[in-house]
Amino acid sequence: MTGIYRMTGWFLATGLLSMHAQPARKGSVEILDQFSESVQALAARVAPSVVQISVSRYAPREQGDTGRTGLVLGREQAIGSGVIIDPDGYIVTNAHVVSNALRIRVTRMAQSPIKAAKPDQTISDALALALAPPVEATLVGVYKELDLALIKIADTGLPALKFADYRKLRQGQVVFAFGSRQGLGNSMSMGVVSSVARQPEPDSPFVFIQTDAPINPGDSGGPLVNTAGEIVGLDTFILSQSGGSEGIGFAIPSALIELASGELRKYGHMHQQMIGVGVQTITPLMSSALGLPRDAGVLISDVAPGGQAEQAGVKLNDIVTAVDGRRIENVPMFTTAMLSHPGGRKVQLDLQRGTQELTIEVPTTEESHDADRLSDRIDPDKNRVRQLGIIGLAVDKEIEGILPGLRGPYGVIVAALSASAAASATGLQVGDVIHEVNGTAVSSVEALRTIMEKFKRGDAVALFIERDSKLQYLAFEIE
Repeated sequence: MTGIYRMTGWFLATGLLSMHAQPARKGSVEILDQFSESVQALAARVAPSVVQISVSRYAPREQGDTGRTGLVLGREQAIGSGVIIDPDGYIVTNAHVVSNALRIRVTRMAQSPIKAAKPDQTISDALALALAPPVEATLVGVYKELDLALIKIADTGLPALKFADYRKLRQGQVVFAFGSRQGLGNSMSMGVVSSVARQPEPDSPFVFIQTDAPINPGDSGGPLVNTAGEIVGLDTFILSQSGGSEGIGFAIPSALIELASGELRKYGHMHQQMIGVGVQTITPLMSSALGLPRDAGVLISDVAPGGQAEQAGVKLNDIVTAVDGRRIENVPMFTTAMLSHPGGRKVQLDLQRGTQELTIEVPTTEESHDADRLSDRIDPDKNRVRQLGIIGLAVDKEIEGILPGLRGPYGVIVAALSASAAASATGLQVGDVIHEVNGTAVSSVEALRTIMEKFKRGDAVALFIERDSKLQYLAFEIE
């Protein structure tokens, strides 16, 4: 009887436990289903704004078949990612994705946002994406220091993502990385923000968002988004010993992307205010060796002779405590403050010099960009060379004065690029000077246009150009 009571008690206890466990299990499943559906909805909303970027360029290639160590130049295909930030076709990506590009093509890896109550990607939809036709893109501008580039396609009415407020980003926040990892377009992964501001090196001018969301080669330029589908950052690089994701990925913060992309769209480069100083991060070791009054902060490590800062009274080993009233604790904060400073106004530096605290106002000058000085000479209709997708200016004595050091006193300088297939196919960049076409010297925009009009589809063209004071050929076929 004792055994029967024990057995009966076991069944009763088990039954009661199962009765209590069943609703809890059902509730847990419902919560997981709701979470899963939320992620699906996020993917359907974000994916149409993410693109795959295919770049062709020339790169060194080792002749390994014969055991020789000489290098030859071979055409290289690279895959990266980007995100649409404006319905008129503007896309941000990493500068290293489009570096030295001869041709940039963009493939949208998903269709318009799905508005169904329960969106999902069907098997047939996923397979069809691999056949989506690419479109030509042109390079609008590059900010190499931040590893950021802006490109444009001719399409309009595109789904664009908004930028998140970087100030509201928190450690532990759930984020999603989108891109083309290992060339596999429309890929998505999930993780958290490991750090809202990580400085890869002590003197790095910028901070990055660190995340454990898996990021792999091919994801560069893809967006890191929050649960609202807003751009938190741009996937840029990983720390890895294996070459693949080890959960240590870094993204450019949204605030910097928003600031830089606006400048690139307007000017093709960043307008930076210069005051003639160099700065470094103060470390305890440096502080001890130099006898500094602080063991952290930002040190003036260089003052350009005759520059604005020297003339205003800034000295070597001054410690920057604030810029325009904003407290400065590290080099990225100093860089951001200078990027945000409006042109034409003096910058206010709060400094510590030994035990003395002082405030100095320093005049600023804008970093020189020769292309800006050509803009007022451009007539878009008169100076357009349709076959090359450029707006050019003939090199004359006035332009020689603006651009000193040209290797040849003749040619056509590329003042602007159009969003066309022709511009992408040539590999030309703003600032290039076209000296010859297939061995024929170019003396004016009209002459260049006349030469190019003689070519037909499939003809080979070699432009002899000058770029950054170096001469080279750009070869392509008329398409």
